Amino acid sequence: MASQDPQGHPNKIIQDYLPGSSDHPDQNKSIVPTSAWKQASPPHDLPPGLEYLNQLDQIIIHQQVELLEALLGTETSSKYEIKNHLGQRLYFAVEENGCFDRNFCSPLRSFTIRIADNAGREVITVNRPLRCNSCLFPCFLQELEVQSPPGTIAGYVVQNWDPLLPKFTIKNESKEDVLKIIGPYATCGCLGDVDFEVKALNELSPIGKISKYWSGFVNDVFTNTANFGIQMPVDLDVKIKAVMIGACFLIDLMFFEHSLDEL
Repeated sequence: MASQDPQGHPNKIIQDYLPGSSDHPDQNKSIVPTSAWKQASPPHDLPPGLEYLNQLDQIIIHQQVELLEALLGTETSSKYEIKNHLGQRLYFAVEENGCFDRNFCSPLRSFTIRIADNAGREVITVNRPLRCNSCLFPCFLQELEVQSPPGTIAGYVVQNWDPLLPKFTIKNESKEDVLKIIGPYATCGCLGDVDFEVKALNELSPIGKISKYWSGFVNDVFTNTANFGIQMPVDLDVKIKAVMIGACFLIDLMFFEHSLDEL
């Protein structure tokens, strides 16, 4: 579902968004592109709005501070800024769901995240249904759908059952496996960054990573805000890059939305 009305005006939920800080964490050395991966689509084949991703090998995702959440412990809709490695904003993202989902289903909640460019045009839609997240129920694990442009499938993120490690598969629009994501055994990130490695389908060859940057004890405990970095081959298909952004949102909500509940 697109976020514009028939006259082409931006959706109000995006129009009301207030941009936040342009600060970004220090970056590690970028991942060296590999010729084994699909080349980026020619400019005339790119989904509208994804031209910004075509030459990027690093993306920063900065979650906005929610004052009400910090003061009252009330779960609010997440808002994010998506930036390049220089801290320049490319897109902003707003989560849509109900108050019941946010406060009673929290990390498992269903959502739609609408990602718009700086003109307010929605370019990516991320849909997550309400599903399980337990090794005891391996038949109904997490699955996330990414559309770009809205209404056209770009790919999927599917959780894989594993008794010890967080594992996901990135799939293309035809549900063909493209990449694997493998997280660490411990994802608390109390004193440092947490890396989810992006690997080839053999789960051996490193391709990139999705990192949750440690932002300090006070911020991690008293707010659920987070900074993430995505590193990937520059010549990866832009639709798969968009799916990796969706994977980052899923990882954030599954593993880093617990701070306030555990006080």
